[in-house]
Amino acid sequence: MANTMTNTTTATRTVVGLFDNFEAAKKAAADLERAGITRDQISVVAGNESGRYQDYISGTGEVGKSTGSKAGAGAAIGGGLGLLAGLAALAIPGFGPIIAMGPIATALTGAGVGAAAGGLIGGLREAGVPEHHAEYYAEGIRRGGVLLTVRTTEAMADKAADILDAAGARDVEEKSREWRSSGWTPKHSFYSDPVTGFVAGTKDVRGDRTLDVVQEEIEVGKRQVGRGVRVYSEVTEKPVEKQVNLREEKIHVDRRPVNRDATPGEIESFKEGQIELTETREEPVVKKTAHVVEEVRVGKDVKERTETIRDTVRRKDVRVEETGGTFADYDKDFRADYKSRYAKSGQAYDYYAPAYQFGTTYANDQRYKDRDWSVAETDLRRDWETRGHGKWEDFKDSIRYGWDRVRGRA
Repeated sequence: MANTMTNTTTATRTVVGLFDNFEAAKKAAADLERAGITRDQISVVAGNESGRYQDYISGTGEVGKSTGSKAGAGAAIGGGLGLLAGLAALAIPGFGPIIAMGPIATALTGAGVGAAAGGLIGGLREAGVPEHHAEYYAEGIRRGGVLLTVRTTEAMADKAADILDAAGARDVEEKSREWRSSGWTPKHSFYSDPVTGFVAGTKDVRGDRTLDVVQEEIEVGKRQVGRGVRVYSEVTEKPVEKQVNLREEKIHVDRRPVNRDATPGEIESFKEGQIELTETREEPVVKKTAHVVEEVRVGKDVKERTETIRDTVRRKDVRVEETGGTFADYDKDFRADYKSRYAKSGQAYDYYAPAYQFGTTYANDQRYKDRDWSVAETDLRRDWETRGHGKWEDFKDSIRYGWDRVRGRA
């Protein structure tokens, strides 16, 4: 069964499916591409002990060739379509040889992730799988499984999960119980939610889950902000007018004929002589004098003011509420109910297990905390049928039992 994880930083979702063999993974990859998911969103990882997948790496059977190897992988696995082209052979410290393609291969080969940040688990974590889930998938790969992950949008995540389920993705939670029975002990506990995806958080060796309480604080400082003023002088001209009275002399000579007797005086002056006259005129004389009519003084006034800064700060609190048990807590009860209710139906327990888990999950969901079955049934039916797990009437009793078991009514 495919599982979905949400990356709150990038608003993307990672859908993960564990397959029993490469043929199933190949079919899932082909179906994903036909659904519109691009190849660079798909990752594949498989253990390559004893060179079991060397033919997928190179058409000549030589593991680890670069350009030619990738082309050979496209022909061998993708049926000529190149769906899984780009498979690379890697050696992961503490794990062994694997083949990988897509973002996981990049994570394992980039910046020494494979060696320095937890081997295969570190690479899966870089590709979007939380560490406490990556441990389970790494164990599945070690036991011969093939892991396929899809990094896609929230809108396409459910579609991708349905495609992986249809192609045969295994329920890693169920597989982990088989591994535990054979002596395997994980460092982290496993919990999945078929509706909302995985529960975020880490778990230490004592079994405590840790969520951080984050609060923002505001600090107000001050800085100088400059505003310059430039004062400069310039010379301009403008026309002016002023009137002045000017005096001007003009000499004129009049000659006119007369007929009279000369007087004794005129006879006495009967000798050569001359008369001189000088004429004058006034001309305007312009003299300019400069007068200061205004002063411009430049300086700075300094004053202090108090300003109130208003903003908001965020705080992420952790709210602790008691909930019922998880699907794993009631596994024995669910199996007993299956035997009493469906043992003669011919269907295995795995056929009804998703219904028990669905009822368990929704009984713990805060949206339904204060709602009785009779009130919530309509919404539960719609969500169940939307996920395409089967007809409501065929699984209603199992879902109701999971619901009542968590609520302490069964």
